[in-house]
Amino acid sequence: MLASDPGVLETPAVQWSSGVLRTVREPLALEEPLALEIAYARGGTAVRRLIATTMRTPGADEDLAAGFLFAEGLIAERGDVVSFAAAERNSRGEAIATLTATLRAAPRENLERVSRSLLTSSACGLCGRPSLEGLRASAVTAGGARWQAEVLSALPERLRDAQPLFAATGGSHGAGLATAAGEIAFVREDVGRHNAVDKVVGAALAQGSPPFGGHALVLSGRASFELVQKAAAAGIPVIVAVGAPSSLALRLATEAGQTLLGFTRDGRFTLYTGAARLDGHGTA
Repeated sequence: MLASDPGVLETPAVQWSSGVLRTVREPLALEEPLALEIAYARGGTAVRRLIATTMRTPGADEDLAAGFLFAEGLIAERGDVVSFAAAERNSRGEAIATLTATLRAAPRENLERVSRSLLTSSACGLCGRPSLEGLRASAVTAGGARWQAEVLSALPERLRDAQPLFAATGGSHGAGLATAAGEIAFVREDVGRHNAVDKVVGAALAQGSPPFGGHALVLSGRASFELVQKAAAAGIPVIVAVGAPSSLALRLATEAGQTLLGFTRDGRFTLYTGAARLDGHGTA
């Protein structure tokens, strides 16, 4: 089973338990680099541009690319991408798995701000950025769906049940989009937290599911600044995390008008901001 899973690598290892050593084969979540490029026409001239190089778990690469381009403001909908093309070298001739998205029109966003051409780690979506400037998102629409505390507290467990890569390896992050009824509509996994979020947003875009105003983003780990920013950019009003938010993540969620929950497990959670979306609660 593991050998056929493109996201899993088996490796020999030694386990120690109760004073006994034994040789085992241990499943690991696969991590490999991917270069993301865009191609478009400007003034009759064909342009191909390296946007980012990131570490990710192979699989759902088109979802990853679409979610990333959407979060960065390079596309407004999935239809803005005419096609994807995979290659073994990037536009600089470097031998690295590359996915190129051909855009219907030239992007209006400042590519110098967006570009993350430095190699980033799977845990860092901001590495290589010159600054945090421009990453703050506009406010999320107020109102919308009302959320029951019991539904919110159960979402991480439901996400975990839909994470086969984590079940096999214990080495991946998960991101899900959930409805106010408690249904996990989309799930994606990756060794990188930000990659998992880009993938799940991209998957929803591919199914034509936006707007995201009636959904919660469920995170298998902590809520970092960039994950909150990606949710705000997509218009996702509720974030449910198993771990804690960072101080900057909380500041951004408050500014964006989002509802942010942390330590959501074992039938409990900590609400940091946005209580107005919970039934029976006043404004945070």
